[in-house]
Amino acid sequence: MNKKERYNVAVVGVGAVGIEMLKVLHQRKFPVDKLVVLARSERDITVEGNTYSVKAISEELFDGMDIALFAGTEGEKGAAVTFGKVAAGRGVVVIDNGNDFRMDPEVPLIIPEVNPEDIEWHKNIIANPNCSTIQMVVALAPIHKLAKIRRIIVSTYQSVSGTGRAAIGELKKQVQDYTNGKEITGFDAYPYQIAFNAIPHIGSFGELGYTTEEWKMVKETHKILHDDTIEITATTVRIPVFYAHSESIYIETEREVSIKEITYVLKDAQGISVVDDISADPPQYPMPLLAEGKDDTYVGRIRRDPFKKNGINMWVVSDNIRKGAALNAVQIAEELIR
Repeated sequence: MNKKERYNVAVVGVGAVGIEMLKVLHQRKFPVDKLVVLARSERDITVEGNTYSVKAISEELFDGMDIALFAGTEGEKGAAVTFGKVAAGRGVVVIDNGNDFRMDPEVPLIIPEVNPEDIEWHKNIIANPNCSTIQMVVALAPIHKLAKIRRIIVSTYQSVSGTGRAAIGELKKQVQDYTNGKEITGFDAYPYQIAFNAIPHIGSFGELGYTTEEWKMVKETHKILHDDTIEITATTVRIPVFYAHSESIYIETEREVSIKEITYVLKDAQGISVVDDISADPPQYPMPLLAEGKDDTYVGRIRRDPFKKNGINMWVVSDNIRKGAALNAVQIAEELIR
């Protein structure tokens, strides 16, 4: 892609992530010349006071575009499969938030704070990692550089916005029905009631009884860090929170490192805020409400394993629609033009 002062950008999809992409492009003053918003059907949408004319997606609308951000969450999977390679073939650099290209060996999988150098070998398609992978790797990459991580055990507590707008509406309705004394019905987004519940099932079940979401965290982390020797076990859980995923992460490093060292490298790392003061009143630690709408990944509850000198526990929270999707995609575009 030629260096320019301003770029023609297409945003594909106007679900939760697509809307957030439009917000982030505007908020970060991305140098946009022409902006085209594409979806399955035409309509006008208003985002933070700005009106966008959405066009029905077609191949020819990618002509003249420099960058295409595929949101990947509007309705059924498939926009990137149908149009991603088409756009790339027309000279557009595709940044895809979906799952379709992440494990393709020809496609770089990028977190700009972690492996921006991998952008250099793109062939007009760049993949955005899974939201739960992004926040975990943002938090762990500085520690991996400090003292190589050899083991990760992670349990996630993921918000309903990760499933899309329909799931947000479903949780709202279930809470309203419960408070109004009505029977809770209509389990569409999830197989069970999500309100006041926790569902240890994200994606489909597969190898060894793990879900696709759990395997994403394993395989994507290996690819991003260029290290498939790290032993990773994940359990992913959906909880009744609207925005921001939380993760309980346990790591074992090759050598013993102090909590002070870990805290220092995390505070010094780009895109991380350390919130960890259990002596405060009230105690300070990351929570979904703190992270909602924010760019950073928040880390707290950093503590040593009492039985293993090289074991560390931590609690990590990040907005899955923001850093876990839209922001990361726009940051890739920023790194691309840089």
